[in-house]
Formats: sequence, structure tokens, C-alpha cells
Amino acid sequence: MSVITDLTRMWLTRSTKPFTFYNEYDQSLHFQNCENLGLYVHIPFCESICNFCPYCKEIYSKEKCDKYIDALLEEIRMVGSQNPDKKQVTSLYFGGGTPALATGRLKEIIDTLQEYFIITEGIGLELHPRNVNVETLTKLKSAGITKISIGIQSFQQKYQDILGREVVDIEKMAAALAQVEFETVSMDFIFALPNQTYIDLKRDIELAFSHGANHVAIYPFIDFTFTSSKVKVMNKKEKRALLDEITKYCLQQGYVRSSIWTFSSEADAKYSSMTRDNFLGFGCSATTLLRDQFKINTFSVEEYCKRIAEQKLATSLTIRFTERQRMIYYLFWTAYSTRVDSRDFEKFFGKSLQKMYGVELWIAKMLGFVKEKDGIYEMTLKGAFYYHYYENFYTLAYIDKMWGIMRKEAFPEKIEL
Repeated sequence: MSVITDLTRMWLTRSTKPFTFYNEYDQSLHFQNCENLGLYVHIPFCESICNFCPYCKEIYSKEKCDKYIDALLEEIRMVGSQNPDKKQVTSLYFGGGTPALATGRLKEIIDTLQEYFIITEGIGLELHPRNVNVETLTKLKSAGITKISIGIQSFQQKYQDILGREVVDIEKMAAALAQVEFETVSMDFIFALPNQTYIDLKRDIELAFSHGANHVAIYPFIDFTFTSSKVKVMNKKEKRALLDEITKYCLQQGYVRSSIWTFSSEADAKYSSMTRDNFLGFGCSATTLLRDQFKINTFSVEEYCKRIAEQKLATSLTIRFTERQRMIYYLFWTAYSTRVDSRDFEKFFGKSLQKMYGVELWIAKMLGFVKEKDGIYEMTLKGAFYYHYYENFYTLAYIDKMWGIMRKEAFPEKIEL
């Protein structure tokens, strides 16, 4: 798999040099002139650990969570105070972990962020199904949360058993959602589980939209090497058929497709922390993407708190982009929305997309991966599948390697991808 990603990287960056992350960082971050800047906050605590989950997390304790949030607030102040005026940002997302475990301090975090940033498109937060109750939802809304994403994975017990999850009480959850309204209620599902069928996935989506959701995300199962999951990976042919069928079903129902794996029943219902040109990340394992660099914080809660106590940013690794590397990063994650506007690319880089990647776009059109109209490139069903297929290779060749190392080493010397 690394051969595919390596050859693609070399071709698209016009260089044999790997993506190299070094154990270095800038204490001052140049985000002041970034447009379409987003914010992300990571809360790494869970009451139990799902064996398939690759994200940075550990078992919750109130004492450790409070100490962590104290450090998190200080990191926000250290970064936010670098700008003399309040910086306008698009959105704020809380991920984890289970951010609802810090419900009592979420308003404190949001208030601190709003001392330095003006959030224009709402605040989202990930939720475990067990946290979907009137009391918790009311507190979240009072804190300023406008969007929630509930990690269902599947409503069906056979798949909850495979994933080691508890069965969701869908009626109880729907009753709570009916009492406390949010701008977006998203429900996450995993597809490509063993023996999963179109009927299985269609039933989950129907249940979501009929029980309080106005947005669904259907993410593929990815077998990270460092997790203890024993779930078998679905083969390529079956996976493509399943993705194509469920996509066609959602579009036939009139649902709006806002990314490769997300659909909404209302045009304004959106939930995505990925498709942003630039973003600042706060908390352990959080990433920051700026015009000329990408950095990632340490995965260690203990080391994160120590670094912040020393008034140093908790950055573990940084890559300084070449222009082509930044272009590829921009195109890869912009394409997640299923469309790339050449005018946006030119505005961001000051160079023509056609001039930089005209050959690749022509090949993509000839292969039936994209359609183009007025400078906007949109993925076909075939293109969406192969984006997913390549993203799977990318995840296992790059993200799996990086996260696997960072889970063991708080501050690695260097990682080449």
C-alpha cells in the first residue's frame, strides 16, 4: 500500500522527497491573515475504550480531566493572545474522546475562545449515544453548542456486538432530541462491516432521519494496525457496490450530499471539521493547518500538561510545506466535499489549477472520476469511490504510521511519510 501512496505523492508533488515531520515548532503561529480559519478542541477522555477507535483517548477521571482543561485554557490564551484583535473564524468543533464528559466546563472553554475569536458558523460537538439525554443536551445548548454529532455506528445489535458497543435506545434518544433542538443533529455510521448489506445500511439511515437526525455521516471501517479490533475488512468489490447503492438511495430521497460520506435532509444542516482551508487545533493530538505548515500536538495528556505549564506550545511534530505539498493537502481535503472550484484554488495560491494540475484533471475526466463545468470539478460516483479507496491507502500508509508512533512517543525526533 505504501508503494501506491509513495508514487502518487512523488508524481503530484513533482519531488522524490517524502513528507517529513520534525520535532520542532513555532511558539508564534501566523494565523492572522488566514481566511476560512476554523477551530478544533480535543477532549481525550472516555468512560470506556472502543477497540476499533484510533483516536487519542484515555479513561476518564474528573481530576485528570480538570487538570487537562486548565492546560487547554492556557494553550488557548497563549495562541489567541498573539493576535491584537479578535480573529473571525468559521466554526468550532469539539472532538474526542467524549467531550460531553467535560460538559460542566465547556462554557468556560467556549468563553475563553470567544475572548480571541468571533465564531460565525456555529459550534459542534461529538456525543456518545449514552450522553443523549435532556439534562446533558440542555447544558450543551446553554454552553453555546449549536450542532451535535452522535456516534451511533449502527442501530443493529449484530453490528454493535461486532464493534463492542452497547445497543442504542433509539426511542429514548429521539425523545430527548425532540425536547432540546439543535441546528444540526448528525448521526455517524460505519459501513463496510462484515456481511453488512445495503438493506442494513439503508435501515440505519432511515431510522436516523425518522428519529431526530437531519444529517448523517457514513464512514468506512478502517483497520488501523495499532487497535485491538478483530473486525475483518470488506473486499473492494463489495465495498464499492455498498457505497454506490447507499449514495444512489440518499440522492433519490432528495438528501443533500455535502461530502463523500455525508448527507442531510435539510440544505443548511452541516457538520464537518475537515473541509476548512486553515484551522487551529487545541488539546493533545490536535492538529493545526496554516498556509505554510502543519503541526500536531503530543498524544500524551501528561506531557501536554507539562509543556503548557512551561508556557510552551505542546507541539510534537511540524512539517514545513513546499508549495506543491500544500497544494496537494488543499486539494485532497477540499475534494472531500466532492467538488473543487478552480477559482478558490487560484484565490488561495495565486496560481491556476489548470496550469498546476491540468494533466491530472484531464486524466480524471477521461477515467470518469470527475465532471467539469465552469471551472468546478465534481466527483462522479466512480470518483467518490476511488477517493475513498485512495483515502484508505493514505490513512494506513501515513496516518496509521504517524499515530502509531505518537501513541508510544510523546515527542518523536522525526517521522518520514
